[in-house]
Amino acid sequence: MSNLAELVQRLRAQGRLFLKVKATPKSGRSEVAGWLADGTLKVRLQAAPERGKANAELCRLLARELGVARGNVRIVSGEASPLKQVRIEL
Repeated sequence: MSNLAELVQRLRAQGRLFLKVKATPKSGRSEVAGWLADGTLKVRLQAAPERGKANAELCRLLARELGVARGNVRIVSGEASPLKQVRIEL
């Protein structure tokens, strides 16, 4: 995957995506930082990793970037880890 536009196209075609995400909390700002060599999406989050704040911000950011409702983005595994599996639906 090279950019978010391709990811959106894949989501629209399949209706559901599973993404590997590497989240870096307590960054200067929240943004999609690019792709790692293994296909993992790298995301920087401003929120601290406490009481689910960074996970909630991750879901909001991905929903906004991919044009889906916030409720359609869910962390499937890795809630307490920087490496997460995220499910996104239309």
